[in-house]
Amino acid sequence: MTQAPQSQLQTQPVIQQLPPLLVNQIAAGEVIERPASVLKELVENSIDAGATKITVELEQGGIELIRITDNGCGIHPDQIRLALAPHATSKITASEDLDRISTMGFRGEALASIASVSRMTITSRTHEHDEGRSIHASGDSIQDPIPAGCPAGTVIEVRNLFFNTPARRKFLRTPTTEQTRCMEWLRDLAMANPSIGVRCLGDDKVKLDLPPNQSPRDRALSIIGKELESQLVEVNVDQFDNARGVLMWGLVGLPSIARATSKAQHVFLNGRTIRDKTVTHAIREAYRGLIEPGRHPTAVLMIEMSPDAVDVNVHPAKLEVRFRDQSMVHRAVYHGVRDALMQADVTPSVLSRLPNAGGFGGSTAIMPSGPMTAQPVEHKVDQIVEYINTNSTSASTQSELRSKLTEVLQTPDLPSFAPSSAPASQPTEERLLPPIVNSVKVLQVHSSYLLCQDEQGVLIIDQHALHERMMFNTLLARVTDAGALEQQGLLTPIVIEVPSAVIDRFDELDELFERIGIQAAPMGPKSVGVSSVPTFLLSRNVDPGVFLDELFEAVEREGFVPSKEEALHEVLDMMSCKAAIKAGDKLSETELAEIIALRDTTERAASCPHGRPTTVRLTIEELERLFDRR
Repeated sequence: MTQAPQSQLQTQPVIQQLPPLLVNQIAAGEVIERPASVLKELVENSIDAGATKITVELEQGGIELIRITDNGCGIHPDQIRLALAPHATSKITASEDLDRISTMGFRGEALASIASVSRMTITSRTHEHDEGRSIHASGDSIQDPIPAGCPAGTVIEVRNLFFNTPARRKFLRTPTTEQTRCMEWLRDLAMANPSIGVRCLGDDKVKLDLPPNQSPRDRALSIIGKELESQLVEVNVDQFDNARGVLMWGLVGLPSIARATSKAQHVFLNGRTIRDKTVTHAIREAYRGLIEPGRHPTAVLMIEMSPDAVDVNVHPAKLEVRFRDQSMVHRAVYHGVRDALMQADVTPSVLSRLPNAGGFGGSTAIMPSGPMTAQPVEHKVDQIVEYINTNSTSASTQSELRSKLTEVLQTPDLPSFAPSSAPASQPTEERLLPPIVNSVKVLQVHSSYLLCQDEQGVLIIDQHALHERMMFNTLLARVTDAGALEQQGLLTPIVIEVPSAVIDRFDELDELFERIGIQAAPMGPKSVGVSSVPTFLLSRNVDPGVFLDELFEAVEREGFVPSKEEALHEVLDMMSCKAAIKAGDKLSETELAEIIALRDTTERAASCPHGRPTTVRLTIEELERLFDRR
């Protein structure tokens, strides 16, 4: 038997109990990441204490000082020292309480953890006592409480964060960055609690000042920006019955104000800010086909559920939760957001999509309130044409579009373009888009764009993108109703050369191929034989060989997962794109009338399946601005 080296025997680890300070500092590592973490924990305590006014003061982004002042219930003089003890809390008393947590905090480790890595002072008085108490803690040193004259409520000062853990202090960012993180958390907490007045000073400058007793809508707009109000849609869900189900209110943004990041999404559960994949996925699915890939919608959602329907004890910082019934929550969020968007007009404004176009429009999709620089109509038309033809190389297309659009803009009384066969108006609450105004024909510009008018202004329609949306909706409805598309057998199989990686996972694609009406099987190490194709493609004169080549390229590139609806939607969109009318296709008056009539009843007709707009609008207000009438 080989004997262990002497050096190894001398370094045999010894199990020992950690000192209290180190235990608290380890706990702080889970809960206290930066000044914003401290602010979050302390403000949540103020909310639990029933405060109606909370004041936050920051110095150097909270690195040197965080002071939280509230008018809550205060801490009893005999318990102020106990408040700094590890795992001491007034919010739960038994393990059963963990199944129905209704408070923001409950673990009893925040104050002890913060005190272990800072210099903390707590001054507090209850409404029943004439005198308060003050206690100071620094690392593992906790002084005895002393009498203090103070108003009812609590003041907590946290100075020199991480002064005794320099390794952690050096990982903090600049004061400006840390203050930004603090403000993000404070705004979320304020948004979730509109009845509480919140004020924040950063280095003696007012950063936030919100009055108490605001409505949820007013509080949300105060934080995300009142200028966005016209581009937000209200969401209401009431599926709460016998202490089960979901109540939800919120505001969601039109596709035109989608962002490059998800920072504009604020989700609250019973007043608690959460980051939940179930809710995020439901929001994303509700916007499917309305925004382009990589963009994120603006959303404020306030969800209420019975405390025993959700487990909040799954994350040290209480950011993540676990729903007892994830499917129920997903359905409520998805249908609530989707239904709200379906009742809204999501057609974007032309000018709002022009990047830095002479002062009108911009990244926020908000029209300026001030006067616009006077410009000739021809110059303004050039800007619009440049936007519409970003991906076009046809000079004749741009020339004809410019001519037609200039003609429309220079006409004193705007013409109406629409077929007389347009369907009767639907009830307002069921409309997908404002109706096209009747009586005058549609103008087709260079066999690519359609110009017409609705109740709000002039519409410019990309005929291919609009027809692609119509084809996609048709295919999706067929798959949903019948389970699969109809297929047509081929006399001779089409042989497609594919990468070996596609052959290796071919069995995984069976379900997807079956649903879209394709029968295929490997015929060698790098080839596939296709014996049936969707009847739909043949009816639209689509070359199945070209489509199949692109399909297998997409399989290799995207790595489709057949069990996911995303894969089905992607393939149906490919089919729709192939089957739709193209830019350059001349349409008869009957075909123009038909496509405009169908637009009025097509779900999500304002965008193609990939989220790009099919239609942009020059509103009456924008037209008046173009002619300097405003």
